[in-house]
Amino acid sequence: MSIESKLAELGVTLPDAPAPAANYVPFVQVGDIVYVSGQISTDESGLILGRLGDTMEVEAGVGAARRCAINLLAQVRAACGGDLDRLVRVIKLTGFVNSTAEFADQPKVINGASDFMVEALGDAGRHSRSAVSAAALPLGVAVEIEGIFQIR
Repeated sequence: MSIESKLAELGVTLPDAPAPAANYVPFVQVGDIVYVSGQISTDESGLILGRLGDTMEVEAGVGAARRCAINLLAQVRAACGGDLDRLVRVIKLTGFVNSTAEFADQPKVINGASDFMVEALGDAGRHSRSAVSAAALPLGVAVEIEGIFQIR
């Protein structure tokens, strides 16, 4: 089954790859490795704002991280010239969670992205990962995630 078909089965339609917001590129390819710049939590309604441990609960953070993963795959599709089936595997995700100093469930939040990658890609979605707290994220978003991927 193609990756796009699996996404459709999950009810997920990838958005167009978001344009960079400043003087950087959305991804860099070196050989068969694609480094995707941090994707902030957005959905069809716009930015997903919030601070875990303050204005946002873990479940909402999990949803925000899932949206970051969807945006990461949109960038990978762009890097693959529109053919997401060129994706070999997810190598690493680094997740940043806008959270209070007392909040300690960053890994639970970033599970939203990790679980989605495995759900959508199977074993190719299994990856190494970091999940860290941030005192603030761009535009007040709840989550930002960057990724490293292998493509054909």
